[in-house]
Amino acid sequence: MLLAVNIGNTNLRFAVFKSETEIITWTINSKPYRTEYEFFAKFSNMYEPFGISKDDITDIVIGSVVPPLTTSVKIALQRIHKFKPMVVDRNTPSGIVHTSNQMGTDLYANAVAAHYQDYKGKKIVIDFGTALTFLGINEDGKVRGVVIAPGIITALNSLVGETSQLPTVELRTPESILGTNTEACMQSGMVYGFLSMVEGMIDRINAEVGEESFVISTGGVGGVYKTLTNKVHVDDRLHTIKGLKILYELNKDSFEK
Repeated sequence: MLLAVNIGNTNLRFAVFKSETEIITWTINSKPYRTEYEFFAKFSNMYEPFGISKDDITDIVIGSVVPPLTTSVKIALQRIHKFKPMVVDRNTPSGIVHTSNQMGTDLYANAVAAHYQDYKGKKIVIDFGTALTFLGINEDGKVRGVVIAPGIITALNSLVGETSQLPTVELRTPESILGTNTEACMQSGMVYGFLSMVEGMIDRINAEVGEESFVISTGGVGGVYKTLTNKVHVDDRLHTIKGLKILYELNKDSFEK
């Protein structure tokens, strides 16, 4: 089985691909940052609750946007499994064409997953992560560009942290746009306010590329927004990690474990 690990600013997401359709996934907080020894202790028994043996894992791929954690996670997993994981990034060969030397691995994996899966025409991938990102990609695999904005949870935490009277609220859809209490007012801003930005950015990107794009959302809270708009065609919270898997499959024959 392949283990794919997506190291993000908020979470480390693990996914074990038992088959193309059966994927077991879980997350661990990225912070506080841990040493390779702490990760070794934490990872050693993480498979048991899911009925997986560490010996079932035959291949590992890692994608990361947190350089301080990349080596620690890699070494810990290598100690546990006795073989070398593949670490992928924007320079890992694929059919994606981009000109940026700054593209994050998550954005690259999103482009790969959008290009190699059964999505037609131009695509927009919206990632509802620590940052809210929009990636535009042509049907030939060329990345047109990216938009980066504050993530929903990031913005909510900042709002609560920088005000003296606003409470922490659950991110859910309020009954009406105009709230009648503090909680509902904040929920409307976070849900409908960001939804307006998402829909507006989709329209602006489509206008710039000159046609309607197929829109894929992913990330922790993407499902909240998918139910409120017809501009997002598919929500797949594992889209990024599927991109890591595809990168592994494309390059495994030239990789020595």
